[in-house]
Amino acid sequence: MELLKSTLQNIQPLNKAAMKQAWDRIDSLTKPIGSLGEIENIIAKMAGITGSIHNKINKKNVVIMCGDNGVVEEGVSNCPKSVTATVTNNFTKEITGVYVLSKFAGSDITVVDVGVDADFNNPKIKNRKIAYGTMNMMKGPAMTRQETIKAIEVGIDTIDNLVREGYDLFGTGEMGVGNTATSAAILSVFSGLEVEMSVGKGSGITEEQFVHKKMVIKKAIELNKPDKGDVIDVLSKVGGFDIAGLCGCFLAAAKNRVPIVIDGFIASAAALCAYKLNPLVIGYIFASHLSAEPGAAFIMNEIGLTPMLNLNMRLGEGSGCPLAFNIIEAALFTMGNMGTFEDAALDSKKYIDIRDNTVG
Repeated sequence: MELLKSTLQNIQPLNKAAMKQAWDRIDSLTKPIGSLGEIENIIAKMAGITGSIHNKINKKNVVIMCGDNGVVEEGVSNCPKSVTATVTNNFTKEITGVYVLSKFAGSDITVVDVGVDADFNNPKIKNRKIAYGTMNMMKGPAMTRQETIKAIEVGIDTIDNLVREGYDLFGTGEMGVGNTATSAAILSVFSGLEVEMSVGKGSGITEEQFVHKKMVIKKAIELNKPDKGDVIDVLSKVGGFDIAGLCGCFLAAAKNRVPIVIDGFIASAAALCAYKLNPLVIGYIFASHLSAEPGAAFIMNEIGLTPMLNLNMRLGEGSGCPLAFNIIEAALFTMGNMGTFEDAALDSKKYIDIRDNTVG
């Protein structure tokens, strides 16, 4: 609990002075004001994170939190529970979507077993197991309060250690059969959104299974009565080890003043939890893509972030993060290499007027 408390206390606001300097520089570049759109916002936000207007990423890492969910007993997924362990192991075999995309982006991955219902004899998987999966939230709380805090602190500790190793840009991935159900439950509790609006088909269940899944989530919320004013209570009752671990990752990134990227719906639910624990955390988070899961758009609205991409993706794993890494690095490269009006010996007002009159 002390690690969580100290982390929450040490999250500071973005550096507004550095952001102002960054915007002054951005607006002096040889382009119409605002013409690089979200690229400009990325540059300014990065300045606020680091305190410097010129930034370069040195080492990238997608952290993947893995854990099983007891609610799978209720038939909320087409995948058997064993898939969690299989895919967790496969993350280390260089064949998964997130691995391939990370390799393309020059990023490493870190695989963490925070609660998989299996044992691994694999040195590439970090063993931080709290339990062999959560309990079935249809029958009671998914985790104890103590287990939930431990899972959050696994995420904090993981990022703290990676920062010490020189990583300065993070992504968030997960693996846990049934975690679209837990994510939808978390969203509904915090937002008051009806389950019908927050729940998607996840791994591709039938229409009949979809109706059943919504019923299961409704009953789990009714049974456990999570207190939306208490993030730990919500996570412990209708969340999962993977979501709690990722929540800790977001908090630790903010504490360490390093950027961190949301992948899809499950990572978004974790970011929502982190935001509810300390709203300042949002200053350090970028959203990679808009997941095809219906609840994802509601979470983005809830936390006030705009995804960089909309590719109709719903793979999870952290697969959207390497794509966002490329965009972030392109933005930083632009800031460091694009010339100013002074460099180009142009009259900025005339240049802007000419461009504005010719666009479209």
